[in-house]
Amino acid sequence: MAPVSRLGGRKTPTTDSLSAAPASAEGEGNRARVLPSLAMVGLLDRYQPPGGWDEAFEGEGRIRHCYEQVARRFAGLTVAELDRLEGAVADEFRRQGITFTVYDDDEGTERTWPMDLFPRIIEADEWRELERGLAQRVIALNRFLDDLYVGERAAVEDGIIPKWLVTSSQGFERQAFGIAVPSAARCMIAGIDLVRGADGRFAVLEDNLRNPSGISYVLENRAAMAKAFPALFADHTVQPVEQYGQLLRTTLEEVAPPSAGDHPNIVILTPGIYNSAYFEHAFLARAMGVELVEGRDLVVDDQVVYARTVGGLSPVDVIYRRIDDDFLDPVSFRPDSTLGIPGLLSAARAGTVTVCNAIGNGVADDKAVYPYVPDLIRYYLSEEPLLDNVTTYVMWDDDQREACLDRLDQLVIKPVAESGGYGIVIGPHATDAELAAARANIEADHRNWVVQELVQLSTLPALDRQGGVLGPRHLDLRPFVLTGDRTRVFPGGLTRVAMRAGSMIVNSSQGGGSKDTWVLADSNGNGER
Repeated sequence: MAPVSRLGGRKTPTTDSLSAAPASAEGEGNRARVLPSLAMVGLLDRYQPPGGWDEAFEGEGRIRHCYEQVARRFAGLTVAELDRLEGAVADEFRRQGITFTVYDDDEGTERTWPMDLFPRIIEADEWRELERGLAQRVIALNRFLDDLYVGERAAVEDGIIPKWLVTSSQGFERQAFGIAVPSAARCMIAGIDLVRGADGRFAVLEDNLRNPSGISYVLENRAAMAKAFPALFADHTVQPVEQYGQLLRTTLEEVAPPSAGDHPNIVILTPGIYNSAYFEHAFLARAMGVELVEGRDLVVDDQVVYARTVGGLSPVDVIYRRIDDDFLDPVSFRPDSTLGIPGLLSAARAGTVTVCNAIGNGVADDKAVYPYVPDLIRYYLSEEPLLDNVTTYVMWDDDQREACLDRLDQLVIKPVAESGGYGIVIGPHATDAELAAARANIEADHRNWVVQELVQLSTLPALDRQGGVLGPRHLDLRPFVLTGDRTRVFPGGLTRVAMRAGSMIVNSSQGGGSKDTWVLADSNGNGER
């Protein structure tokens, strides 16, 4: 792809002049236009994607229709101006305590949340298709989990997914058998990671069905973007995100036990201030208007959970837990856990409290189960999957393993139970020693490794401070799907971006950042069909 600009020495126009610059109609048939006004010295000068799909630009410097106004405004900024705006956002995040934690980091564990100001835009038509595919996937996963733990385990018995694979998963919990959930909504909150490949199509990279994090950053990114670039929102009709707290509360109220009545008592259970996502726990408690509690604040008496308050014990109906299964109940799981509530599972089994997300969900977001999700959609819904998986090979299959071991340097090697980007080996970027270690790991433990074809993640402009321009950076997208008495897809999601040139690791724990994600509304302005 040619760079956006090959011209040097031209004075950079002001933002106002850029806003007034006319756009060429060339490329209108494929929703892209040539913008001669971008051929200038400025932040978009010399922008050249590394190949594959760029979200904002396509061949010969043509800009996709929905990015026209954004590109004009950014092209008119200097690196000093953009750096000042990003610095102001970082200062505000630091003041509010909007941070995340990186463990085993010699430079210090707590960092201010990194955000790049060039937004990601998804047009209304494309978002509607994503909505359908995401809802379909989460509905099928809920059906599978409910069938597994309180049903007839039909998909297992019918051979849709191997029984040994399910029962050997680290996320499989026998203690969850017989614990029903209202509306069979075991994944009340799902985070589905999407990537866009070189063909421009979205595919699911992985499912997060236990404690998906990141929604607080979606809301804070939007607030920061509106403050830093209010003029950009005047150019577009963007679906709002500030309603998430109320939507989440409504979802949790819908899955409360019948005994809760019209006003269920909801709490968020956190492991405490030292947890990497504590900011999000506190943020969501404020957004929903509910109490943030630790295990020591709750007690179980006669199979009912109570919160300790200054006025005495208050019954709890829904627990949005941000604690892993193993630490939830020292009676049923780890006896050394001080984070959970003794007897919680007995209360859940009795139906007096709903635990969100449900216990045992980890079996369905095991990366070794992921290849079977399309078949689970076909089995439970009698529909073809609307969103593809990334091509994935299972290492317990002798033929697949042998074929992959012959070309590990072209593939991505993943441990099935890790998260946050840990343990992943990207073949083309790996050293000989790393590939040798990956081979040894696979050969020693077939079940706990999968191998995927490398997806050339799409790119979008982000500030390159060293180069003083906007450079291409790889990114993914985590939309959030809420399920109560029905399944709702929240508009947008967390766009994670690799802040280092060429890197395809977007996780914040691995040095990644984020972008505000805009879902454009239809012409009626409300995003509805």
